[in-house]
Amino acid sequence: MKTMTALAALAGALSFAAAAPAFAQAHGDHGQAPAAEAGHGHAHADFESGRFHVRVDGPEHPVGDVILIPGLSSSPHAFDLLTEELKGRYRVHRLHVQGFAGAAAEDNATGPVAAPVAEDLARYIAEQGLSKPAVIGHSMGGTIGMMLAARHPDSVGKLMVIDMIPFMGSMFGAPGATAESVVPMADQIHTAMSTSPREMYQQQADAQIVAMINTESLRAGPLEDSRKSDQQVSSSAYRELIVTDLRPELGRITAPTTVLYVRFNDPRMTNDMVDGIYRASYATLPGATLTRIDDSAHFIMLDQPARFAAEVNAFLE
Repeated sequence: MKTMTALAALAGALSFAAAAPAFAQAHGDHGQAPAAEAGHGHAHADFESGRFHVRVDGPEHPVGDVILIPGLSSSPHAFDLLTEELKGRYRVHRLHVQGFAGAAAEDNATGPVAAPVAEDLARYIAEQGLSKPAVIGHSMGGTIGMMLAARHPDSVGKLMVIDMIPFMGSMFGAPGATAESVVPMADQIHTAMSTSPREMYQQQADAQIVAMINTESLRAGPLEDSRKSDQQVSSSAYRELIVTDLRPELGRITAPTTVLYVRFNDPRMTNDMVDGIYRASYATLPGATLTRIDDSAHFIMLDQPARFAAEVNAFLE
């Protein structure tokens, strides 16, 4: 398939010599916080998990619940602007995954990260008594959202995926790559990332974060978060993303789904090529709304905050 061939051609550009996260994320948090932080206007949910903790903002009588899931090496601050937009009407739940952005690794210290987080998120929704919350996930957070909506369809009212495809491994293999066929590449990347000297690892991660945010004035927070993330947790999570193919599961998603995406940061890719890649990637979820956001890099919420807020409001309403 022409579009998958084009996607596979990006493997070299996105693997960065098997050393740094192509989809690295970030945006400044400072580890576990007290149960309530009045100065920040939010509280932490009463929920026991070694996978993540949750910041909660919003009115006493919200019109609904919105769960925000940041991505690899990221923190709840990735969604600060959106939280300000929504918290007057909605109760906003922002995940902070353990091991990222200063939070202790805890149960994420070894093994997969995204899938266990999705399972604990289903438990969070049930234990908090949330009724069909809207779930919005950025990059790896989008993968977690897809896992949740496919494996626990009754838990999700609406799903938004921000700049993520359901099988990232297709970027690391020949056309027709499968989860199994990309395992050797994923293992190679994991070894390089997890054993790289910290300074070298961080230099490459920093360079990629800069490439993912066009708005220079908003790069400091994501860079700080990446620097405060656990290298082993990020490496394991990145390997998991490469070998996870959610395309066969997308048909189980019953929640209305919106996908926002940007053109790949590669001069070889045209808008039509990228559109084709996303259509092919989500072919098993034919009801999904796919929307390309122009003039933005990977962090759409930072590069195009007004457009992003408008898309989210339309999605919620």
